[in-house]
Amino acid sequence: METVLIVIAAAVVALLASAIRILREYERGVIFQLGRFWRVKGPGLILVIPIIQQMVRVDLRTVVMDVPSQDVISKDNVSVSVNAVLYFRVVDPERAVINVEDYFAATSQLAQTTLRSVLGQHDLDEMLAEREKLNDDIQGILDSQTDAWGIKVANVEIKHVDIDESMIRAIAQQAEAERSRRAKIIHAEGEMQAAQKLQDAANILSQNPQALQLRYLQTLNSIAGEQNSTIVFPLPIELMSAFKGVADRAGNKPADNG
Repeated sequence: METVLIVIAAAVVALLASAIRILREYERGVIFQLGRFWRVKGPGLILVIPIIQQMVRVDLRTVVMDVPSQDVISKDNVSVSVNAVLYFRVVDPERAVINVEDYFAATSQLAQTTLRSVLGQHDLDEMLAEREKLNDDIQGILDSQTDAWGIKVANVEIKHVDIDESMIRAIAQQAEAERSRRAKIIHAEGEMQAAQKLQDAANILSQNPQALQLRYLQTLNSIAGEQNSTIVFPLPIELMSAFKGVADRAGNKPADNG
C-alpha cells in the first residue's frame, strides 16, 4: 500500500513539475489547447496542463542575420557579389508560430531574393554611391512582406559589393578619364573668363586715353623696380604725337613736317 502511495505521489509531483514553465522577460509562450490556439502567455511563471495543452516558446529579442553573398547582375550588365546584414524581431508570437513554419528560415530566404531583385534594378554606380537609399528600399519591401508572419524588419545594411578585378581596372580608367575631362572643362572656363575680363578692361581703357597712359606708366614703374640692366619698351602712338606737337609749337613748324 505504501509503495502505491509513493508511486502516486511521485506521479503527481512529476505531473506538476511538467506543468510549470518559466519564461524570461524576452520570451513568450504560444499555448495550444487540444491543437487549437488558446493564448499567448508570459513572461514569468505559467502553468501548462500536460497532454491537453502544448507550448511553443518564442524569443522576442532582435535577431542579427547575415545574408549570404549573392551574385547580382546590375542594370548596366555588371556582375557583382553582394552581402548584407538584417535586423529583425518577432512582434506577434501568434502569427510567427501559426502563419509560417520557420520564421527564421523564411525571413532569410526572403532577404536573399529581395536583395537580388532590388539591386538588379540599379546601375553599379548607384550600388556604390547610394547605399542608404538601397538599404531603405530593401528594408521597406521585407517589412511589408514579413508583416503577415508577425515579423518587424528594423534595418538592412549592405556590407560589401565585390567587383571583378577587370571591372575594377575599367572603373579606375573611367574615373581617370572623367577627372581629365573635368580638368579640361575647368581650364577652358578659366580661359574664357580671363578673355572676357581682358576684353572688359580693354573697353574701359579705350574709352579713357588718360587711363591708358596711367596704366602704361605703372607698367614702366613695375619693370624698373625689378633692377633690369636693359629695358626695351614701345612708345605709344599718342605719346609720340604729344611730343611732336610740343616740338612743332616750339619751332613754329607746320604740323606735317617732322
